[in-house]
Amino acid sequence: MSGDAIAKDTLDYTIDLLITMVVEEIADETGKATADVLEDFLASRTGKALYDENTKLWCNGPSYLVELYNEEKENKARQ
Repeated sequence: MSGDAIAKDTLDYTIDLLITMVVEEIADETGKATADVLEDFLASRTGKALYDENTKLWCNGPSYLVELYNEEKENKARQ
């Protein structure tokens, strides 16, 4: 394993923790139930991209991910 490689279980834990923080932030902002936010987030392009290790989206903080998710939702609403 190279020095830059991250163990799969560590990466999965990091992503799960990020999702928890993102969902809590969105729920606080919107007043929606966390279960509903979680379902919407995981179905979004942002949520799916987070699980794609190649995007390195998991390197960003939860507030950045919330911004991406909100932009995605706004763009969908305009279409």
